[in-house]
Amino acid sequence: MKLRYIPLFCALLTSLLACTDSDSNTAFGILERDRVTLLATANEVITAQPIAEGSEVKAGDILVEFNQTKQLATLDMAKALEQQAQMQLTKLLNGERAEDIRAAEANLSSAKARAHEAELQLKRAHELVAKSLASQAELDNAIAGRDSAKAAVEVAQQSLNKLQSGARLEDIQQARAALKAAQADVQYKQAQLADMTIRASRDGILDSLPYNIGERVKVNSIVAIIQANSTPYARVYVPEPYKAKMAAGKEIMVRIDGVENEVAGIIRWVSVEPAFTPYRSMSEGDRSRLVYLSEIDLPASTQALPAGIPVQIKLH
Repeated sequence: MKLRYIPLFCALLTSLLACTDSDSNTAFGILERDRVTLLATANEVITAQPIAEGSEVKAGDILVEFNQTKQLATLDMAKALEQQAQMQLTKLLNGERAEDIRAAEANLSSAKARAHEAELQLKRAHELVAKSLASQAELDNAIAGRDSAKAAVEVAQQSLNKLQSGARLEDIQQARAALKAAQADVQYKQAQLADMTIRASRDGILDSLPYNIGERVKVNSIVAIIQANSTPYARVYVPEPYKAKMAAGKEIMVRIDGVENEVAGIIRWVSVEPAFTPYRSMSEGDRSRLVYLSEIDLPASTQALPAGIPVQIKLH
């Protein structure tokens, strides 16, 4: 990982303390721009960084790419499950095959034929018993055979009815729900795959790429920083005696190093807490050394100025 140490705050704070006695009605700061930090979405290895640090970028430009092997595999699996759910629903909607229905019809015809034969056997058994040529046991067997054949006809008839009626509404609804869940999972996996490519979210300058190609990055680590192409603003440290006069929305003149004329800025925000945590009990002299961070919006005329330029304001 590339390490960069910018002791800007310490330098500013030291400058403030040094200037408190000699120029107590002046507050110092620097020019800043919105900084966009982009985070790693997976614990993966960086495979590409197409744009170099310091280059201009547009929203949507690829900044960092991660190894996508595992995510592609999970996406393929999700697509396979989606296809399986789709085929199951299609099967239920199409109903049974004509061959299966014809086979059920043949089974019904066969069962009816056996039932007819059983009825004839029972009739003959009655005649033989009446002539004392057959026993009662043989008649009972004939009756049981007839009843069994009739039951087989009923089973075959119900099987045919089931095939002809098609799938139950509940089964179709369940299949549709399963397909919807599989489709949602595919969309989720596709979004995860897209997140393996880090793109610029705003126009600006690619300020930093903290990691190198080939490094494995932890989830939520900063992998790119963009300095947005927005109008810069001033970050100024205001001494405690003047904090009450720094109200949000108030206009204030800002002097920028290297710019001939002062520009009119609008105070957008003043910190509630001082730049360092004070002791619980401080004298008036100690309190006067506290400084509060303030942000001042600048006019569009400063659009081209780079960040980091020192600025100062006069406090009245």
